[in-house]
Amino acid sequence: MTVATKLKSKTEIRREKIIELTQARGNVSVELLTEILGVSSQTVRRDLNQLCSENLLRRRHGGVESFEEQLNAPYDLRAATNPTEKRAIAKAVADVIPDGATVFISIGSTPTIVAEALTAKSGLTVMTNNLNAAMVLSNEPSNRIIIPGGEVRMPDRDVLGDGVLEFFNSYRAEYGIFGVAGVSEDGGMLDFHASEVRVREAIRTHCKTSILVMDSTKLTRTAPAIGGSIFDVDLIIMDQHPGDDFSALSDRVGDRLKLVGGDAS
Repeated sequence: MTVATKLKSKTEIRREKIIELTQARGNVSVELLTEILGVSSQTVRRDLNQLCSENLLRRRHGGVESFEEQLNAPYDLRAATNPTEKRAIAKAVADVIPDGATVFISIGSTPTIVAEALTAKSGLTVMTNNLNAAMVLSNEPSNRIIIPGGEVRMPDRDVLGDGVLEFFNSYRAEYGIFGVAGVSEDGGMLDFHASEVRVREAIRTHCKTSILVMDSTKLTRTAPAIGGSIFDVDLIIMDQHPGDDFSALSDRVGDRLKLVGGDAS
């Protein structure tokens, strides 16, 4: 548990959980939230009133729903979502990456956890605009870490700007590790900003082996910007089978899809 988490009040933690549940399901009822959170319906309604007043959620009959034009969840909330599954994914990636490899790492909470798993490696050359990943991997003195110039977006701690696309276009790597905000039913990869799509595609096209890392909840999420397809990715590492709704996608991907479950041991 981080210091930041310890300092959060029970109310803040509960409201973050409400946002997480709503984004995962699309909508939730007061009754369901009361059962899951173990608090009174009056407490839930106070939380919902506050979240709706801040335009984080929208009222619907008997509960709340996400906005159709979703914004990405706060970084700390994303990092704390499905941690066991993300660690299992990260371990599977680390099993693929050898010592001394050249690696692209994208922004996002799952790629950051992959970077943590890569701390067992040495002699890596890492090109990334993910400062969390850069700082984690810089603890190994044999690693070479290369980052672009630009504006740091907080609290995500990633670097933005036109120079980031040029940065990734000017390097080549053996492995490219990236996440996505979501996946459409036809396999299109979704993100919240067109600039994120362009950078992700630069990472994918300028590496020998592209690795998409995502937990299965990404298959139910939507985001406005689209670019590239999961069918163009060399290796997709997920926690569990995407289910019947996406069975056609998984069948087409074939053995490029690796399922790791939620056990990181």
